[in-house]
Amino acid sequence: MVKRELYNFTVDYLQILDEEGNIDENLMPNISDNDIIKLYEVMSLVRAFDAKAFALQRQGRLGTYAPVLGQEASQIGTAFAINSNDWVFPTFRENGVLITRGYPMHMILQYWGGDERGQKCPVDMNIFPIAVPVSTQIPHAVGAAWASKIKNDGTAALCYLGDGATSKGDFHEAMNFAGVFKVPCVFIIQNNQWAISVPRKKQTSAETLAQKAIAYGFEGIQVDGNDIFAVYKETKEALEKAKDGKGPTLIECYTYRIADHTTSDDAKRYRKTEEVEAWKKKDPILRLQKFLQKKNLWTKNYEEKLQQRISQQIDKAVLAYETLVPAKAEEIFDYTYAKKPKKLEEQKLEMMQNKENKAEQKESKQEPKKEEKVTA
Repeated sequence: MVKRELYNFTVDYLQILDEEGNIDENLMPNISDNDIIKLYEVMSLVRAFDAKAFALQRQGRLGTYAPVLGQEASQIGTAFAINSNDWVFPTFRENGVLITRGYPMHMILQYWGGDERGQKCPVDMNIFPIAVPVSTQIPHAVGAAWASKIKNDGTAALCYLGDGATSKGDFHEAMNFAGVFKVPCVFIIQNNQWAISVPRKKQTSAETLAQKAIAYGFEGIQVDGNDIFAVYKETKEALEKAKDGKGPTLIECYTYRIADHTTSDDAKRYRKTEEVEAWKKKDPILRLQKFLQKKNLWTKNYEEKLQQRISQQIDKAVLAYETLVPAKAEEIFDYTYAKKPKKLEEQKLEMMQNKENKAEQKESKQEPKKEEKVTA
């Protein structure tokens, strides 16, 4: 038996901004102070939106909700790097991505309130519908990226997934296809350490999730997912590489889910409080705030005004959400096909006729009886 050494590999880990707000000047991306402030303000907006959505759910004004708390840098940093004509494929936790790209907040609330019209993406945004089933969006993203390559339109696809999705067949099939055809796709794994109650260590025996890309013939890198600069820098470079025809990249954002998996979950049942408290010290917003403070770009007065402005934005979104006209029952037929099949048209017509008949029956029952005159 002859042993052949086929491949030696290492996985880079990128951190630029540490927990005390210090940066590595040699690694810092080319980003203006104005953009850094914008990153901080969007991160703050997403956190406040998250808290409001949680409160609305607890008050019965919103359905089950998936919190973003603790993952703001992984979401805002990646979304900030893309161009408006690139394609975004989100999971159910990418509220921060949607807000960064300008998706109307009241429509996000509309979706979580159970109204699918909230997913009717504005025409100027290339954002695919939220994928709740784990990993189904990954082949879609690769398909869109392949189409972009065939058309040579200079766009790329950004695909979001969690650590749990790496255990699904869709992930491996999509990764293999992406590697073979060198499609312009960037995979963002938000490794928040838990897939509901299943810890990261039970997903794979691999040391990192980033190294999975190597088996499929392209680059994988791990970044500090709570470091907004590292996330932004690596995503931007990966997108540029993809558009230059150099193939896909897998970026593992090493972060943590501070909150429960969703508002239907109780994480205290399966993880230790000490673990959560340790990760709170790595807070992505707090470390950026420390950085801004050291550059004299943050003050308490600025923070107070920012929070007031954010509160007004969110209150306006909540009002818009709660004053939306409810959908009509027959609209259930309208959004599955670009052109409805004849059978679906017939079903819609039948439903509307039944609805009219019931309304007429109800109206007839409510008509007052005429009084009969009695003659002597």
